Amino acid sequence: MADPSANVGESLPRILNFNVGVLGHVDSGKTSLARALSSTASTAAFDKNPQSKERGITLDLGFSAFTVPLPEHLREACGERQYDSLQFTLVDCPGHASLIRTIIGGAQIIDLMLLVVDVVKGMQTQTAECLLIGQLTCSRMIVILNKTDLLPSDKKQSAIDKMTKRMHKTLENTRFKGCPVIAVAAKPGGPDAPGTEEAQGVTELIELLKSQAFLPHRDPSGSLLMAVDHCFSIRGQGTVITGTILQGALRVNDTLEIPALKVTRKVKSIQMFRKPVPSVMQGDRVGVCVTQFDPKLLERGVVCTPGSLRTLHAAVISVQKIEYYRGALSSRSKIHITVGHETVMARVSFFSRASHSGQSGASDGSPSEQSLDTFSFDWEFQHQDEFLSGQAEVEGQAPQQWALLEFERPVTCPPLCLVIGSRLDSDIHANTCRLAFHGKLLEGFEDKNYTETTLPRLKISKDKHKEGAVERVTDDYTVIGKNLFKKETNIQLFVGLKVTLSSGETGVIEGGFGQSGKIKIRVPEGLKEETKQLLSSSSKKKGKGVAKNEQTKDEEGKTDSQPIIIHLNFKRYVYDPHKKMVQS
Repeated sequence: MADPSANVGESLPRILNFNVGVLGHVDSGKTSLARALSSTASTAAFDKNPQSKERGITLDLGFSAFTVPLPEHLREACGERQYDSLQFTLVDCPGHASLIRTIIGGAQIIDLMLLVVDVVKGMQTQTAECLLIGQLTCSRMIVILNKTDLLPSDKKQSAIDKMTKRMHKTLENTRFKGCPVIAVAAKPGGPDAPGTEEAQGVTELIELLKSQAFLPHRDPSGSLLMAVDHCFSIRGQGTVITGTILQGALRVNDTLEIPALKVTRKVKSIQMFRKPVPSVMQGDRVGVCVTQFDPKLLERGVVCTPGSLRTLHAAVISVQKIEYYRGALSSRSKIHITVGHETVMARVSFFSRASHSGQSGASDGSPSEQSLDTFSFDWEFQHQDEFLSGQAEVEGQAPQQWALLEFERPVTCPPLCLVIGSRLDSDIHANTCRLAFHGKLLEGFEDKNYTETTLPRLKISKDKHKEGAVERVTDDYTVIGKNLFKKETNIQLFVGLKVTLSSGETGVIEGGFGQSGKIKIRVPEGLKEETKQLLSSSSKKKGKGVAKNEQTKDEEGKTDSQPIIIHLNFKRYVYDPHKKMVQS
């Protein structure tokens, strides 16, 4: 597919769009910073949400932009694709703890992250959560120490130096080690101060942004996927969808699908920051006017090439625990799952490769990056009551783990997309990380009846162990066992399974014996002499009732303390509709 930027009319300047996410703790001054940086405000920019104005915080993703001449290092990197200018699109993500799902939605569309830190307060809970989201979604970062106007002038520089040092220490073990740290005062005097005082350090920040900008990977090929963040009607024109092109390209007169509404619409016109363009591609921030539909039905979500996205009822994902998460992760528990641009509750079940299966697969030991995101229905897995971490991880031997997610409502998402599990119902004021794990979506179940159609293919087993005792011998090849099953157990299900006796013999369950849950066990190789002696002395003792001499008493003591134990080991496949028992 041709580069859509080549189709833009000669009269229009060619603009390279670069998405910068502004993340940080609530009240760290993100919106003021975006306002100070910007010249053009987009539809959602600067807290237009009525709730935002009331609460004084950004409730939704705010977008704004400013344009600078194309820096020299980018002019060379662009090669044949000549651009005239560089547009920084600022994505102002909300910092309020209960709105973390919106942050995750915003972070998936950014090229570089600005982590805004209140210079007086330093790192706070949500600052750390934003940093984690950045690590999962972004390769570059600049730390902004904001509100420097609140520092006493005589101690200002030493306080900035101290906080800069502390931030470098915090980032030492992250992918952002050594990233630039810059001090600014985006809104001197605070949010209510008159706008006469000029922001401090913003000119230097713009220069730093220009030096840090790179040519993002932009590919116009493949099917269209656009993250939608706002939707509104224009009388007589149609409905306008605003958002960011995540993949592919879009042209006027194309047809796009709105999967959430199961409808398709024709593209009537496209704008980039209020300037009409004939086409757009991956990475562009756009407004698309389509034929009319009710905008209230699609405030946030995705639109795509017709038929290219799947709606899933369940999924298998790879799982890596986030190290700062302190809680346990139990199977069958419910957790918030952010997948694509949706956050939904899901029941989670963890599993790993069965230990005996294949030494050659990328399943054992410490998995490589490449093998972390592989999965096959052909593999044997074992159920885990919870995500395995702790000692095994310390030794670098934590097994690769997966999870089955069963969504409370269907979700629409692209294949292999990022998945984040979090406990958004935790106390938002507690000083704890609520991001629990992340992974990749490897297998999606589109069928509503997936529990009957697809799940049985998933070979996840649970190991079972039962113990009973030999009651008596009936002949050299047969014993009667007790205490292995309850009276009401359907013993027919266990016929043919192997058992081992604590005396060393191997036997096979032949069937039930009487009505009280006892079983008949056949020992093909025959019982050992010492086993028969042990069992016969035990039955003699019961038959005669009274001990004849000291020797018998000794035997009695010996028999009482050492009954012959029956061990039954088997596994059951969790999703096998027939509940069959299997022995290796």
